[in-house]
Amino acid sequence: MAGRRARLAQARKAAGLTQEELAHRVGVERSTVGRWEAGESEPQPWHRRKLAQHLGVTPNDLDTLITDEPPATAAPDDAELEALELARRASASDVGEATLLQLEQLVDDLAGSYAASRPAELLARVRQHLRYVGQLLDGRKTLGEHRRLLVAGGWLSLLAATLHVDLKQHAAATARLRVADSLAREGGHSEIRAWVLETEAWRVLTLGDYREAAALARSAQQVAPRGTSALIQATAQEGRAAARLGDGRATTEAVARVNRMASPLPAPDRPEHHYRYDPAKATSYTATTLSWVGDPAAVDHAREVIARLASGDPHGGRPRRLATARLDLALALIRRGEVEEAAESTLTAVASGRVVPSSWWRVGEVVGAVERLGARASLPLREAYEDLRGASAGPEGLRAAAPGTAARPAAGPPAGRARPGAPAAS
Repeated sequence: MAGRRARLAQARKAAGLTQEELAHRVGVERSTVGRWEAGESEPQPWHRRKLAQHLGVTPNDLDTLITDEPPATAAPDDAELEALELARRASASDVGEATLLQLEQLVDDLAGSYAASRPAELLARVRQHLRYVGQLLDGRKTLGEHRRLLVAGGWLSLLAATLHVDLKQHAAATARLRVADSLAREGGHSEIRAWVLETEAWRVLTLGDYREAAALARSAQQVAPRGTSALIQATAQEGRAAARLGDGRATTEAVARVNRMASPLPAPDRPEHHYRYDPAKATSYTATTLSWVGDPAAVDHAREVIARLASGDPHGGRPRRLATARLDLALALIRRGEVEEAAESTLTAVASGRVVPSSWWRVGEVVGAVERLGARASLPLREAYEDLRGASAGPEGLRAAAPGTAARPAAGPPAGRARPGAPAAS
C-alpha cells in the first residue's frame, strides 16, 4: 500500500475543508477520508467524481493526488520555511534583512509558478507562507522591516485570492482580497491595491456581473501608479468586460490602449511572473477580448498564441494560457460557422487538464453553441464537459446564447457587493 498522501490532504486544506466536512459532502465516514489520506485505501470510482468536485480539481488531477506521491523527504514548502526560519534566527531582530530578502524572493517564485501550477497545490504553499508572515508580524522589528512584511503579506494574500477565484471559492477570495487591500494600505503600496481591484473585477466577471467588472477595472486604473503592470492589466480587464457587454467601441478602445502601453515594454526578467506584464500577453488578451465581442480577427490572434506556446515556451511553459487560447479560438470559429474545428479545439483544451474551475463556464458556452448547431462532436464534447465539472447536470447557472452574443450566468451576483480596496468616498 502507498504511503501517506500528503498532496491529497493539502488539496483538502486548500479547499478549506476538514476531513469531516469533505466526508459529509462525498457521502462517506470521516474515517474513510482519513484512510484515503493515509494511503490505507483508495476512493471508489463512484466517490471520485464528487471528491474531485469538492476539492476543486479535475479527475486527472485527482488521480495524480492519489497515485503520484512526492519523495519521502521534506516537502518543498517545508524546506522553504526551514530556510526562512534559519535566516531569522541568525538575525539580531525577529525578522532581519536575510529573512526579508528570502521571503521577498519566495513571493516572486510563487507568483512565477502561477502559470504552470495546479491552483490547489500552489494555494497550499501560499497559505503556509502567509501563516509564517503572520508569525513574523508579531515579532520584534524595525518600522522598515514591518513595512516590507506588510507588502510581502499583501502580495501573498493577493495571489491566494487569485487562486481561490480559479477554484471558484468566492467567499475565500473576497476575504483574501480584503486582507490584501488592508495590508497594502498600511504598507503604502498602491500597486497592490490596484491589483486587488483588478482581481475582484475578474472574479465578478466570471460570475456574469459585467458592468460591475468594468467599473472595478476603471477603479483599478485610477489607483494604479503610471507605467505599472497593474495599470495595463486593469485596462485589459475593462476591455474584456466591455466585450461581454457587447460594447464594440469600448472594447476596441481598451484593446488599443493595452497595445499602446505594452508594445514599447521590454520582456521582463521573469515573463512568467503573474504580476509583471509580459508584452506577449497582449496577443492573448486581444484574442480573448475579440472572441467575446465577435470580431473575426480573434481567430488569427488565437492561432498566433497557440502556435507560439504549443511549439515550445522558453519560459517554462504556460499551459493555462495555451488552454485559454484554444477556448478563444473555439468561440471565434463558432462565430464563423466552423463548428467541427471549434469542438476539436475545445476538446484539446479540456483534455489538457488546465482549464481551471473559474473558466468552466467558457467551456459550457462553446458546448451549448456546438449542440445548438448540431455538430457531430456535440456528444463527446458534452461528455468531456460533464467530466470536467464533475457533475451530471447541464451547464451550471449558464443560459444558452446564440453565436455572436455573450452567454451569461442565469443568476447574477448579489446586489450591493462590497468592493475590496475601492477608493473611499471623499
